[in-house]
Amino acid sequence: MNTPWTGRVEPFRIFGNLYFVGTEPASSHLIETEDGLILIDSGYPQSLYLVIESIWELGLDPRKIRCIVHSHGHYDHLGATRALRELTGAKTFLGAEDCDYANGKLDLTWAKELGHVYYETFEPDVALRDGDVIRLGSTEIHCVSTPGHTPGTISFFFEVAENGVRLRAGMHGGVGINSMTRKFLDAYGLPHDCREKFLAGLDRLKREHVDLHLGNHVGCNDTLGKARRMKHERRNPFVDPSEWPVFLEKCRANLQRQIDAERDGHS
Repeated sequence: MNTPWTGRVEPFRIFGNLYFVGTEPASSHLIETEDGLILIDSGYPQSLYLVIESIWELGLDPRKIRCIVHSHGHYDHLGATRALRELTGAKTFLGAEDCDYANGKLDLTWAKELGHVYYETFEPDVALRDGDVIRLGSTEIHCVSTPGHTPGTISFFFEVAENGVRLRAGMHGGVGINSMTRKFLDAYGLPHDCREKFLAGLDRLKREHVDLHLGNHVGCNDTLGKARRMKHERRNPFVDPSEWPVFLEKCRANLQRQIDAERDGHS
């Protein structure tokens, strides 16, 4: 069993009204708006107390969370949502095709693969679809359907502001190939076309301009390395428009290596 409570990360402001409040095993991002807070991914239930403490440490009030937005329906991204919704009354958002993961109808949250049991189920308030826009205050999160990692994976794009400078942040909703391996798909009787859908999603996202690349895991965009660098660099390392297309190509290469290995009988 993994131990999500051991991966505390000191919370920090990324840019303007955007903050990191997650843990090393599970990223969570917070957007401050005039009408309350938006949390992107709640993380593991075992580390919810760390997320709440991080929000307090930043001088913000977790009771003002109005929206909990999920990148996809896996345990490490929505496991804490039921408890957090009970605490805050926040509205919950999840890709439509993953809603049966959240409510427990489909046992595909990856909880048991992580050594856990998913029992704090919930019914999402809003089933997100391609092109939807989530609004709170002056913040608008534009949703792009990018299935593959899960059928309901959603990628997010929104603007953040600091000292009159507006930048566009972007997050791919799920790039792990663990749920696209032949072994996993065959074990659950799932179709293999998720791979083609994933690659098509990468092509779609190439057309998106992103100044500030966010990762729904810290390894996706070197969250922790950039956080360390922020302490002594004058330039914000999170702001890099060249990073997004490079990341997308790495995701394509990762999946292609897996497909090639399976074809050659190595996995």
